[in-house]
Amino acid sequence: MAAPSYATKPQVAGHYGLRIFVALVCVFLVAPIFAIIPLSFSSGTFLSYPMPGFSLRWYEEVLAPRPWMFTLRNSLFVAIGATLFSTTLGTLAALAMARKNLRSLPVINAFLLSPMIVPLIITAVGLYFFFAQLGLTNSFTGLIIAHTALCLPFVLVTVAATLEGFDGTLVRAAQSLGAPPLTVFRRVILPIISPGVASGALFAFAISFDEVVVAVFLAGPTQRTLPKQMFSGLRENIDPSILAMATLLVVMATGLMIVAGLLKRRSERMRGLSG
Repeated sequence: MAAPSYATKPQVAGHYGLRIFVALVCVFLVAPIFAIIPLSFSSGTFLSYPMPGFSLRWYEEVLAPRPWMFTLRNSLFVAIGATLFSTTLGTLAALAMARKNLRSLPVINAFLLSPMIVPLIITAVGLYFFFAQLGLTNSFTGLIIAHTALCLPFVLVTVAATLEGFDGTLVRAAQSLGAPPLTVFRRVILPIISPGVASGALFAFAISFDEVVVAVFLAGPTQRTLPKQMFSGLRENIDPSILAMATLLVVMATGLMIVAGLLKRRSERMRGLSG
């Protein structure tokens, strides 16, 4: 975008300087990702440039049943379960907190958002000792519960932001016409906040799918997730198969970002914030 015609020379310099700085920051953040993608097509067994040749052997390896597809299936199972629970609980919590008539609202809000603030390693250690007493370690149940607790704050924040622009008179109008609470939620509230709920669900899925610290503490051999497998591979035997899987995850993350962007634009249109 060009600088305004009425801008002075220092303002024009600042205008273009800011854009150059932003571009350099973007390159700094994205360059490592583009550096690893070509190596995933290397025919060699080491991560080095120049590449000895082009090959798809590492993609064939990650598509084998074990260990990559086995861990991918576990990650999808845990992420989908955590997404369903965290989206449901986070949406209900956001609706309750939107009433703003709770006495302990700041305390409840701080408690629900604490997994975003407390260092993850401390949360993981605490969950390990607590779940060990309940027999939930080395189980999918414990892993899904732990990931639900980690994902819930992100759903809560996303849905709460959507509710900020919600017109409460619609609810009162529906109630005055005799609609029961469940019908009001299903026919009035949910359609309006659905972009925020869907965005929160996407965040929850991405966070659970990418989580490794809690999985290291709670997951046993049969619950090994994809991030844990990649972490173990980096420690024990680095080869381009890790980069092949990383490239596939980059493609998946890009798709999720595009969907989240489309949902955000739809939410803004529904709230009248954009044309």
